[in-house]
Amino acid sequence: MTSFRPRVFLLLFGGVLALFDAFLWFRGQYRLAIPLLAFCLTLPALIVFEWRKSGARELAAIAVMTGLSVVGRVLFAPLPGFKPVSAVVILTGLSFGPLAGFMTGAATALLSNFFFGQGPWTAFQMLAWGAVGLLAGLFSRTRFRRNPVLLVLLGAIGGALFSALTDVWTTVAATGTFLPAAYLTFLISGFPFTLLYAASNVLFLLLLTRPILRKTDRLRSKYGLFA
Repeated sequence: MTSFRPRVFLLLFGGVLALFDAFLWFRGQYRLAIPLLAFCLTLPALIVFEWRKSGARELAAIAVMTGLSVVGRVLFAPLPGFKPVSAVVILTGLSFGPLAGFMTGAATALLSNFFFGQGPWTAFQMLAWGAVGLLAGLFSRTRFRRNPVLLVLLGAIGGALFSALTDVWTTVAATGTFLPAAYLTFLISGFPFTLLYAASNVLFLLLLTRPILRKTDRLRSKYGLFA
């Protein structure tokens, strides 16, 4: 009997979704097509992750970091714009690399929205937090990982990137398509929220970087995680 191959399934699934997305674009169904495009953009990371065949310890590390991120989002739910999610995702990238950072960010959005509500916006949150983790992971093998200047930059960029990507859905939901003028309006009107979110990212990074990287570095050294 032929064994099930997740990578083949993901490739076929991605191809079918891309064709369906093109069909929706052709029909002008932008409220469906644009979120589906955002979801399709997360699939390459899933395919590479499956292709890499991560070990049980690596999966456990991602699960723990994702759990921390989800719990942080739930606990800080009463404080809009003030959450440790991006900080934990960034620290995952700095600890274990771009792929782990992306997977943690995407999984955080998907799992935490079982508490906050699923919808087309989930695809944009998955892509946004995944991109934040991937960006941080580019510095995982550098000596600047603990540099406060880098942490401030990553926190600020993370807040701006998250707002920029999620406001794409805000524009589509409000206008039925993507209008650059409307998108710019939403970006400007949401700037105070973006500023608060970026500041909270920086604060959480400065508080959490030392204790978390100390533990993740020990795990990576002991078990050879994500070598």
